[in-house]
Amino acid sequence: MSTNQETADYIVNQLSGAGDSYARKMFGEYALYFNDKVIGLITDDTLFIKITDEGKAFMGDSYEEGNAYEGARVSMIISEGLISDRNWLVALALITAKNLPLPKKKRKI
Repeated sequence: MSTNQETADYIVNQLSGAGDSYARKMFGEYALYFNDKVIGLITDDTLFIKITDEGKAFMGDSYEEGNAYEGARVSMIISEGLISDRNWLVALALITAKNLPLPKKKRKI
């Protein structure tokens, strides 16, 4: 089952105004970008955010862990209720992006 475009659009809209956010379609699912960093994945209409120590502290015990797809790293599963809270979601995105390394530059051949 793949993610509906409307789900990805809704999540990106929730993050709008706080930074540069967009979703890039990949194999029927989406990578979620925030300020030029992949902060998570949207698969099967579920938001998975990369785990950082600071993100875990922010979340407390209000999340579950899971894999966005078989073989993926463990991520935080964000519930629909938390996604609907724009201020909360923006705060998590800012914390996550701040604590992830910058993407590596691709070498030109």
